Amino acid sequence: MIMGQNPGTNHPRMLTAIQHAKKNGASIVAINPLPEAGLIGYKDPQQVRGYLGKALKIADQFIQIRSGGDMALLQAVSRRVLAAEAAAPGTVLDHEFIERYCDGFEAFAEHLAALDDGEVARATGVPSEEIDELAARYIGAERVIVCWAMGITQHRKGVDTIKEIVNLLLLRGNIGRPGAGASPIRGHSNVQGDRTMGVWEQMPDSFLDALAAEFGFDPPRDHGVDAVHGIRALDAGRVKVWVGLGGNLLGAISDTRVAESAMRKTRLSVQLSTKLNRSHVVTGEEALILPVLGRTEVDLQESGPQYVTVEDSVCAVHASHGQIPPISDQVRSETAVVAGMAHATLGDRHGIDWPAMIRDYDVIRDHIARVVPGCADYNAKTRTRDGFVLPNGPRDERRFDTATGRARITVNELEHVECPPGRLLLQTVRSHDQFNTTIYSLNDRYRGIKKGRHVVFVHPDDLAELGLRDGQHVDVYSEWADQPDRVLRGLRVVAFPTARGCAAAYFPEANVLVPLDSTALESNTPVSKAVVVRLEPAG
Repeated sequence: MIMGQNPGTNHPRMLTAIQHAKKNGASIVAINPLPEAGLIGYKDPQQVRGYLGKALKIADQFIQIRSGGDMALLQAVSRRVLAAEAAAPGTVLDHEFIERYCDGFEAFAEHLAALDDGEVARATGVPSEEIDELAARYIGAERVIVCWAMGITQHRKGVDTIKEIVNLLLLRGNIGRPGAGASPIRGHSNVQGDRTMGVWEQMPDSFLDALAAEFGFDPPRDHGVDAVHGIRALDAGRVKVWVGLGGNLLGAISDTRVAESAMRKTRLSVQLSTKLNRSHVVTGEEALILPVLGRTEVDLQESGPQYVTVEDSVCAVHASHGQIPPISDQVRSETAVVAGMAHATLGDRHGIDWPAMIRDYDVIRDHIARVVPGCADYNAKTRTRDGFVLPNGPRDERRFDTATGRARITVNELEHVECPPGRLLLQTVRSHDQFNTTIYSLNDRYRGIKKGRHVVFVHPDDLAELGLRDGQHVDVYSEWADQPDRVLRGLRVVAFPTARGCAAAYFPEANVLVPLDSTALESNTPVSKAVVVRLEPAG
């Protein structure tokens, strides 16, 4: 099951893995508001027959869901699984797994018994027959993997939706055995592995204790701020200095105008960068741009050429060696800049040898081995050809890191966005010729767009109801309670077979429409996939 994800544009390498799975007999279900080309069929550009032959059909079932309806769909499928078990006791659920490893099943079953079919239909826009088919596929499958990306996470109830994915998998023991499990497609900003290394504003005490033991200081225990709270802190003047390692914060964050206004209040902004982007030209009193080596460039330090390690979407860690000459002999590595700042600020306080970390990155990896769970013998493991896979309790040994040591089947209250008459639910999307906020051309070949990204995709029937036409230029207004409307002007309307009542526009241009206050519960992720908008003819 591929939910809220467009691998053809956002994760093209995954298409090859999906192609292999398909040829090996996997049944694939794609669930998305837009019928993306990479979900429906695929031509492998790495093979001659991929250019000359017919596209391989990928999805055995495509469910065109209303944006934000995934939680309702998952609950409806789980209820059908429970109904099938009731009709043929002992043949559907994995009772041994549930009894041995799970808590909360009874409350979950009771909750789903009251699920309202009408609410499911309104939330999903999916006919009940299609949900029946999906449930039958799930029940009939020996092993099930559910993949998801930002189409799931960038909703107000995104975390609860992921809990429902886990609930569905747990019902038939699809956790902790080969070929089954939950597979979030991470790395939306090329930062896989940061959390593993401690780059999070809410690291647990166990990690901070390990840092304290390794480096001889007491790390701050107060939580920091995430991107959304960070923009608020800049705007309120509580934070005066901002340092960015790579990325394009102002291009990626929601509510562009608010974010840019906040950045202009800084006393100092510093960015370690390999290429220029929008964030470099929006500054406060003083701004520094520090060019750094990319990981494709040779990184030569005192001890010789260095390598860094990277972690992919499925927790596999391997070494990355730069191969091309540096753009300049004056450009430092990110590692050298960060360790250099630390040495300039702290000196040898606490007995930490910062210069040694610059001379030889093995020193850093030795620290990692002693601090980061699952990274013992880090230098040795990362020097092997294929690297290693980080341990994962549920996957490896059905060990669950909860208070009871058992998996939790959870009860989650259903919620979906009701659009007022004359409004659409807009999501932001990327084009094929785009990587994160980096745009390589104005084309989007998979969606038939040429020479222009200033477009909004709308279903033809919705256009007719709104009195608009394909090719017309409109101003798009987003509506948020007790705040002035945000507007993106002059978008060209493109009639497109998206789900009824839904629309789409390109990221990052449409970020201006996403309110900073519109975030997911628990995760605080910007809700970029459910923006209530109205379209008005451009003046």
